Amino acid sequence: MSPKTGRRSRHAAAAAAIVVLAAVTAACRQDMHDAPRYEPLEASTFFSNGQSARPLVANTVARGQLNQDRHLYEGVVDGRPAETFPMPVSAEVLARGQERFNVFCSPCHGRSGEGNGMIVQRGFRQPPSLHEERLRTAPVGYLFDVMTRGFGAMQDYSAQLPVADRWAIAAYLRALQLSQRAPVDLVPAERRSALDQSPAVFTGRNADQPAQEAR
Repeated sequence: MSPKTGRRSRHAAAAAAIVVLAAVTAACRQDMHDAPRYEPLEASTFFSNGQSARPLVANTVARGQLNQDRHLYEGVVDGRPAETFPMPVSAEVLARGQERFNVFCSPCHGRSGEGNGMIVQRGFRQPPSLHEERLRTAPVGYLFDVMTRGFGAMQDYSAQLPVADRWAIAAYLRALQLSQRAPVDLVPAERRSALDQSPAVFTGRNADQPAQEAR
């Protein structure tokens, strides 16, 4: 066999090997593409109870779910509802709490917390005012627990609101409650004179614009 013929044979063999390798690789990829799996709640003949979903293994904790801090995750300190927050309460936390409260809580409780939200005005059961004595003096951990577990006709919001947001709402609730009973001493001196002024009634014009110019 001439050297030229030998080189051609080696090239042909290499090309054939590449074709075979590509075919095998494609077949493996397709097998992985079509890997057997179960849809949620699908039956199974493999397990004796006929269910494909398996219970959690006893005495194990899923990754990221080792919630040892009961103050943070349960609102409990020494077996009682916490009186304090597990994090510093900043302006950013209050702003986040207000935004989440307006989205998830105000439909029932109203934005002022009086219990006159929009769906209550349409016939839903009215919740108690957040400004009544019982709730104003309740530990903040109790407010967190109600959001986490629900209470009475109120469902729990643990699925909709992560832990940090529940605490942020609790912080905003404390600010909202304080706003209705805050002593005058907490108002800056330069703004106290505004407390005696009646709020401007909306007329569709600038409050400082004379009535004649608005016509």
